[in-house]
Amino acid sequence: MKILVINAGSSSLKFKLFKMLDESVICSGLMEKIGKEDAHISFKYHDNILEKVISIKDHNESLSILFDIIFEKGFLVDINELYAVGHRVVHGGNVFSKAREINDKVISRLQEFIPLAPLHNPANILGILAIKQKSSKIRQVAIFDTAFHHTMPEYAYRYALKSSCFFEDKIRRYGFHGSSHKYVFSQACSLLKQDENQTNVISLHLGNGASACAIQAGKSIDTSMGMTPLEGLVMGTRSGDIDPAIIFYLNERKGYSLEKIKMILEKESGLYGLCGENDMRKIMSKAKHGNKYQLAIDIFVYRIKKYIGAYLAILERVDAIVFTGGIGENSSEIRALIASGLGGLGIMCDCVKNEEKQERSFSFHKKDTSIKLFVIPTNEELEIARQSKEALDG
Repeated sequence: MKILVINAGSSSLKFKLFKMLDESVICSGLMEKIGKEDAHISFKYHDNILEKVISIKDHNESLSILFDIIFEKGFLVDINELYAVGHRVVHGGNVFSKAREINDKVISRLQEFIPLAPLHNPANILGILAIKQKSSKIRQVAIFDTAFHHTMPEYAYRYALKSSCFFEDKIRRYGFHGSSHKYVFSQACSLLKQDENQTNVISLHLGNGASACAIQAGKSIDTSMGMTPLEGLVMGTRSGDIDPAIIFYLNERKGYSLEKIKMILEKESGLYGLCGENDMRKIMSKAKHGNKYQLAIDIFVYRIKKYIGAYLAILERVDAIVFTGGIGENSSEIRALIASGLGGLGIMCDCVKNEEKQERSFSFHKKDTSIKLFVIPTNEELEIARQSKEALDG
């Protein structure tokens, strides 16, 4: 049984082909700059990497090129050999609380949610339609970033706005990174050797996009991102939490249009807005006491600590804190800064373990600490493949 996982962006397409018998990766890769003459393909299989610069007109052509390579390498004989294609879909609104097999009705609903995720859902839909054009026989499944957070209680997902904003305009907190948080929680339970229904975890997905999640007995009960991925932690270029009156101030005092303010909050803020860099590795290399790079790190870490404290309060008992995502998995310095000063809460970092370079999951807490600390590499594609299989088998 083979399942292809696709994550379509506006000008990119990530993919992984899984053999579900042992959940091994047959091949994977990325197509970037779709729609350009100098589009780039990176195709990985076994220990080989195939890279090309080629003209790719659109998502339909990108998939044609992808399948040509897959057929040429013998990983598939026919496109209909696929058991399913699983798609990452960013926003499922208030409708989709789990993975769903895709039909015309589902596509129509996804189009309704475009205003909630204007940068992501249109691209996700393009990937779905491109596969449908290749073969109407292939079963496709949508796995939603927002689905895992449908278990949040109403007092956690409602904003204190007038009721019509919620009932008519669907303004509420949805949360994102759901596949990542769900995957690392499951892995944490395995490391703890505990039943998911008996385990509470704080999951920190830290990368260019960043979010925290409070998971109680396998269910998300709160998360830092909101109606959009702009709310919450400081991110690469996104501001995270701000006073909403700042928007009015910039409009009235500076004369900025709403479009310009949106650009500032989404593309020119966060780490980039603070120091001119959004790559944490570069920021760490330039940080010195008192300079703007150190300040960016301090603000990034401080916001995460605040969320950890809040989630410790609402969960009451926490078994582990999990670090994942590009920064969470690779920056021992950031992990140490986040854990520092939290000994009174039962969080104590073993600095030696934290510095060890490992490709797999590992712990870095002191022996007698009550809250375990784990680094768990996320695998959203595998989670999507698993949920696709479950949705069709179910």
